[in-house]
Amino acid sequence: MKKKNNIHYDILVRGKVQGVGFRYTAQNLARTLGLTGYVKNLPNGDVYLEIEGSSLATEQMLSWCKSGPGPGHVDEIRASEGELKDYRSFELRY
Repeated sequence: MKKKNNIHYDILVRGKVQGVGFRYTAQNLARTLGLTGYVKNLPNGDVYLEIEGSSLATEQMLSWCKSGPGPGHVDEIRASEGELKDYRSFELRY
């Protein structure tokens, strides 16, 4: 169900973000924040997310993405707003 004030972000996260629980932690946080979309590992070692939700929830997720989970480290994050895709849940993709 689209909410007219929802925002969509495409997010690319670079650093040591694979093999450290980034996707699972991102999924848990997204669900807690009421976000929809997905997260997946990329072949080059980066992680890609698409998130949709309220301004507050998306900003909280973007803030978390800048540091990631404890065992890893984030070198760079690129986020851009995009078109809403009306995701129904937040999933891990492979």
